Amino acid sequence: MTHANSRLSAKSPHRELWIDYLRSFIIILVVAHHSALAYIKYAHFNKKAYILSTAPVVDVQNWIGLNVLVSFNDIFFMALMFFISGLFVFRTIQNRGGKLFLWDRFKRLFIPFIVGVTILSPIAYYPSYLLAHGNGNVITYLVDFITVEGWPGGPSWFIWLLFLFDILIALIITPLAGSIVKLGECCKRLMNKPFLLLLIVFAITWIIYVPFSMLFGAYGWMGIGPFHVQKNRILLYFVYFIFGVIAGSTAHTTNSFDIDSMFVKRWKTWICLSPIVFFIFLVSYVKLTDNPGKYRLTDVQVQSIVGTIWVASCVLSCSAFLSTFKKITKQNNKFLDSLSPCSFGIYLIHYIMVTWCQFALMQFALVAWIKFAITLIFAFFLSWAISWAIKKNTSINSVI
Repeated sequence: MTHANSRLSAKSPHRELWIDYLRSFIIILVVAHHSALAYIKYAHFNKKAYILSTAPVVDVQNWIGLNVLVSFNDIFFMALMFFISGLFVFRTIQNRGGKLFLWDRFKRLFIPFIVGVTILSPIAYYPSYLLAHGNGNVITYLVDFITVEGWPGGPSWFIWLLFLFDILIALIITPLAGSIVKLGECCKRLMNKPFLLLLIVFAITWIIYVPFSMLFGAYGWMGIGPFHVQKNRILLYFVYFIFGVIAGSTAHTTNSFDIDSMFVKRWKTWICLSPIVFFIFLVSYVKLTDNPGKYRLTDVQVQSIVGTIWVASCVLSCSAFLSTFKKITKQNNKFLDSLSPCSFGIYLIHYIMVTWCQFALMQFALVAWIKFAITLIFAFFLSWAISWAIKKNTSINSVI
């Protein structure tokens, strides 16, 4: 998870409390996102291959308000997670060297990924098999899990992709260190010209997202075995990871996000613009994709317009969360202090609690938002408790 790349920083004098808290908040959004997927309006379940469904469990109850939550999260929070994951990479490699860095990442990312896709994901997806076939035979399920469903890894896809990005940056960081530092200093200066900074980030994001979405579609996935990734976003995530590496390359990460910079001082501006642009995206998406002929637009034009607004929403939402947490984090918060060390564990195991809770709630005639709330509360706090208990084991604690 995102804090896997900064746990070393949590033990160092360079620890950034606001980043810890932002990371923890994103974990809450992740659990909320997955808790909502069973109850969105456009949810559908494919019994022949449940991996083609919109979620592992789909309930007959739905609520359009959860469409808004899922859409908002989907636009920005994975890009922001990769950005945060890159923040401490440069200094860690500079201080420890590439080999030690990669060995640490192997233990803290790749080993949890293997556990996730071999143990946790099969448990999480078992309710899907029961819904599709009504047959609880475990052997038959596991054969179907690998051969028909293609070995879905669930949220673990983020972990292997982050590990791959770490490998790539470790290979190139030494010869490019000087250039990365120069870009970091440039980024720091641009913090006092926030509109120019966001325009540059917007342009780069547009180039790496819109054309690929036109080519591969907005929601298609690809993969071999448990190594899956969203086709149109792999470059987006890598570039945002690189953004994080660049932003964290200066002497201290706080220098890249100086609380006195205009970027942080305008945090209320980004908070206001983020939902406005997101609302414009929702309206344009519904209006243009439902009936493009009404506006005499081609598919390419529709994808260009919708994609451009999507990019603007992504950039502004990331900016809003980064600047707001930097601005408002002034002292320790007991809730977040307790949550932060467990966030990676929560990310690893929460999917099991989500899918099984959604599956259990299908027999109850409750409205969708109540089922969502029950799932969120149950999955979040049980995952937290289990993660906390696991971390009591010192050998496991070194991994999660």
